[in-house]
Amino acid sequence: MWNRVVGLVIKEILVFIRDPRSRFVLIVPPVIQMFVFGYAATFDLFKVSFALYDENRTYHSREFISKFKGSPIFVFKKEIFKESQITDEILKRNVLFVLHIDRRFDRDLLSGRSGKVQLIIDGRNSNTAAILSGYANQIIADYNAEWLKRNGGKAPISQISFRALNNPNLLSQWFIVPGLIAILTFVVSAMTIGLSIAREKEMGTFDQLLVTPLRPIEILIGKTIPGLIFALMEATLILLAALLWFRIPFNGNILVLYLGLLFFLFAIIGIELAISSIASTQQQALLGVFFFLVPSIILSGFSTPIRNMPESIQDLTYLNPMRYFLIIARGVFLEGRGLDTLWNQYLPLLIIGLISMSFSWFLFKKRLY
Repeated sequence: MWNRVVGLVIKEILVFIRDPRSRFVLIVPPVIQMFVFGYAATFDLFKVSFALYDENRTYHSREFISKFKGSPIFVFKKEIFKESQITDEILKRNVLFVLHIDRRFDRDLLSGRSGKVQLIIDGRNSNTAAILSGYANQIIADYNAEWLKRNGGKAPISQISFRALNNPNLLSQWFIVPGLIAILTFVVSAMTIGLSIAREKEMGTFDQLLVTPLRPIEILIGKTIPGLIFALMEATLILLAALLWFRIPFNGNILVLYLGLLFFLFAIIGIELAISSIASTQQQALLGVFFFLVPSIILSGFSTPIRNMPESIQDLTYLNPMRYFLIIARGVFLEGRGLDTLWNQYLPLLIIGLISMSFSWFLFKKRLY
């Protein structure tokens, strides 16, 4: 069996290597997209949830906090009472930032000194964090203007300091480039696996495969392995570019990242095989792949934070494999997370993979018989 499968794998690889158009699709578009997304992609901010850590708990601190609570941009989620809770709330993605009021805030304002306020921000989404700082500064300016209008004299300007977790310099490339591993490996695997069976049908060679000693499961495995190899090579290329070109720090374990990548590929390969089995031509398969690719990117949290989507759409994102792998990739890169905290992302990928592979096998056999 494995001799036949290896022969089919070698045949598939040679087809892509010898065809100039296939080589172009595998190499040029992913590299161009990597640099375009890496340098040009930007995001918009709609709403952000925050937690409150008020050590002062006086009239003036509550008055200042009301400016944040009354803003249409911010959504107050909870109040915390221990400093140790700040990092936990952000790392668990419960809130995007924590508003920390210093215990001497009231005394400093009344004595003419600057009241101290700190925003501890989730730096994993650098663009959102940068925009957030602008909104916060505007609230500070409005608060100071009201204070001057009421009290006159010297303005007790409230100083606000920002501290970003996991991305202290708020570089957008730290957020974007790790996510490209998911998108570009999806594209490469789709171009190889998603078109493979459809190409055989269009060229009239699929029937020739069926009369060979290859069994249907061997054909399916032989069609899958080349795409898996090319996708892993593409992921390695992006990883090297992230480390050596974009200088993004890698805080986690490389094995954890590649394990997540294998689970991700296992989930999407079944979907791509199903599309290829249904399609009769390469054009139909290509349309099917992009019909699935575009919503996957939008619903993954790559460009738009999932928390900003309507609740019904947020529920839909749980069916998207890319959602889980983006958390794995960014968690390993920026946070140094391991299997102990990422297992709940691997499990959905495994379940989606089992369902999609079973469905693709059902469709493949149905097309045969």
